[in-house]
Amino acid sequence: MLPWIELDRAAIPGDGTELRLKQRGQEFSIMLGANELMNSRLSGSEEALATLSCERIAGRANQTMLIGGLGMGFTLRAALAVLPSDAHVTVAELVPAVVEWARGPMADLHKGTLDDARVDIHVGDVGALIRSKKAVYDAILLDVDNGPDGLSRPSNDSLYDRDGLEAARTALRPKGVLAVWSSGPDAAFTRRLRQAGFATDEVSVRANGKRGGARHTLWLAAKA
Repeated sequence: MLPWIELDRAAIPGDGTELRLKQRGQEFSIMLGANELMNSRLSGSEEALATLSCERIAGRANQTMLIGGLGMGFTLRAALAVLPSDAHVTVAELVPAVVEWARGPMADLHKGTLDDARVDIHVGDVGALIRSKKAVYDAILLDVDNGPDGLSRPSNDSLYDRDGLEAARTALRPKGVLAVWSSGPDAAFTRRLRQAGFATDEVSVRANGKRGGARHTLWLAAKA
């Protein structure tokens, strides 16, 4: 078996921990310490985050979407495949190197999506961006941690607490959707979503789509 090769390291702003980009043949991995945040072989649940969200907002004019976390671009690619030509997608990525990796060693994975006319890349904190908006987005998609807690950095907890959920609700248009990716279920987070005024569906999806893999959890929470 081919060995893993470390291509780059990048500090996460604000807390000093590092992301590591690794490659083995055609396979890529992004690591945080001993935790693998994402792998290029597993894209099904990230794609489902986009497609299921797009189904919820289908038919609206000038659809506006915010994606928190660029990662390996699977969610962005899946969204662009179904969104209409008049849609607009902002991708908020905290770590500048992740955008550089998308244009560099992982360019074949991203397939030019960063240059799509519908896409705007915001290098910065998705939470701060959400808190600055009011009734702007039809959908907010969050895939910045391994679940509704601040794995990549502790301050991300504020995305998933009551204040963070209320900020997301404020940033959404009427009947807008907040979609959150997780490696597993979290009953307390489901309760917080409902307490914050969201009509919430919890969906179990496979890590690799129809080809199986571990079960991941998506929350699709509609602004009442």
